[in-house]
Amino acid sequence: MTTGTRKSPSPPKVAVLDYGMGNLRSVAKALAHVGAEPCVTSDPRDLGRCGGAVLPGVGAFPAAVRELRTRKLLAPLLDAARQGLPMLGICLGMQLLFERSEEQGGADGLGLIEGEVTALAARGLKVPHIGWNFVERRRDSWLLAGLGERTAFYHVHSFAARPRHDQDVVGVARYGEEFVSAVERGTLAGVQFHPEKSGPAGLRVLENFVALCAGRTPSRGRQPLVARHGQ
Repeated sequence: MTTGTRKSPSPPKVAVLDYGMGNLRSVAKALAHVGAEPCVTSDPRDLGRCGGAVLPGVGAFPAAVRELRTRKLLAPLLDAARQGLPMLGICLGMQLLFERSEEQGGADGLGLIEGEVTALAARGLKVPHIGWNFVERRRDSWLLAGLGERTAFYHVHSFAARPRHDQDVVGVARYGEEFVSAVERGTLAGVQFHPEKSGPAGLRVLENFVALCAGRTPSRGRQPLVARHGQ
């Protein structure tokens, strides 16, 4: 009897959405590092060809919404998320998941998670908030699987999301006030921090997302070493 060599599963394709306002290269490189095949794209048709999508973002909320609309990504993003495509919003990308932001006079977001985005109440601390802060887990989560109850991540932001429903919150941090740093609803998730800049812990978050894109349940073991930064 002959035995064949078991083929390794193909890496899941993950769309990294290019709408002109994201740190695309770093995100794509980090996704590849944890086993994905990243596809940096502004073509909405790629959402149907990939196992998941990452919505990065750096800049102002109203401009981001305009760019998504101009590139005809807004409606396909909504459809894909509602159909259960795993999706991860990063920094501004997380804020875009919400209904509305007050930034620069206000703009409507994707409305996938109820709530709004308002200015970070830093209480005299410098804004934007730039640096490492501990994120405290609030509930069980595939996104934060394998991480401790309190893990440091790198943040850069001036605004904070205010979810209407507590069950959407999986992690909070503090900078002047307690703010929501990670949300999750089904296969939809968002992080205010930058996982691609957060060392082993950030890679673990991306690894969990890639596992979901591949149809696997993220493992709760193998907790990585976490840099002792933050406050």
